Amino acid sequence: MGAGASDLAGVEPGGKVARAGLGDLPELCAAEVLLRLGAPDICRLARLNRAFHGAAAADFVWEAKLPGNYGRLLRFVDDAEEGGSGRDWSAVGKKDVFARLAKPVPFDGGKREFWLEKSKGGICMALSSKALVITGIDDRRYWINMPIAESRFQSIAYLQQIWWFEVVGEVDFCFPAGTYSLYFRLHLGKSSTRFGRRICSSEQVHGWDKKPVRFQFSTSDGQHAVSQCYLDEPGSWILYHVGDFVASSSEESIKLKFSLAQIDCTHTKGGLCVDSVLIYPKGFEPERVIKAQK
Repeated sequence: MGAGASDLAGVEPGGKVARAGLGDLPELCAAEVLLRLGAPDICRLARLNRAFHGAAAADFVWEAKLPGNYGRLLRFVDDAEEGGSGRDWSAVGKKDVFARLAKPVPFDGGKREFWLEKSKGGICMALSSKALVITGIDDRRYWINMPIAESRFQSIAYLQQIWWFEVVGEVDFCFPAGTYSLYFRLHLGKSSTRFGRRICSSEQVHGWDKKPVRFQFSTSDGQHAVSQCYLDEPGSWILYHVGDFVASSSEESIKLKFSLAQIDCTHTKGGLCVDSVLIYPKGFEPERVIKAQK
């Protein structure tokens, strides 16, 4: 007990023993603590004292939070920024690199974007409805493109009525190694704002209770999944889980093809908002998720 106390204490003038506090923690020890935390917790602890503040600025702490292929991802940042001129990222602190990648990085003319999920540092991706191939999208009898604040792209595709419903898309991207989940973000009914209140009209919602919709995806390395689900719960944005895939290498791109269809032409269906396709690190579910049946 005495030895332990002497290790954690200093002697003040007059012979009094003063116990050490967190403020006396060596900066390298503080850094070892931060290496085990996510970015939000690192930022919170940086306000605690000088040791954590200094450690929270260390490049090796933030580089450990970056995906292994962050150099490749920064090329998208260069392309997205005005002029497309390459920036000397080697002169930029790793904390600032993390902060930039944690903001949406648009590509494909703004129809797609990716960003770092701050807590775990995994890559997330979103594809707008305009990045998808939608049967009949150019015919306003069936579909209309609607501006809406509830979409990260500020626009969705709204289905009024159709016999053959099919949405197809693909991604060719170098995901950091890990397991990812793919979702369609859908909404039954047309939402709007009136007198500052959100309202939802379900007037055109029909046909989704007769047959389930079919989700499927496949990857260039042989992974695939097929599932089906009835669309329900008008008035709520829902992530419909299509399946999971594994990116085995951070340096090799993987191509995904995916679709959502209900092509039984014995009845029409309508009243559906198609917002986006989302790819998240497995386990990250920021919205309500419905897992389709295999």
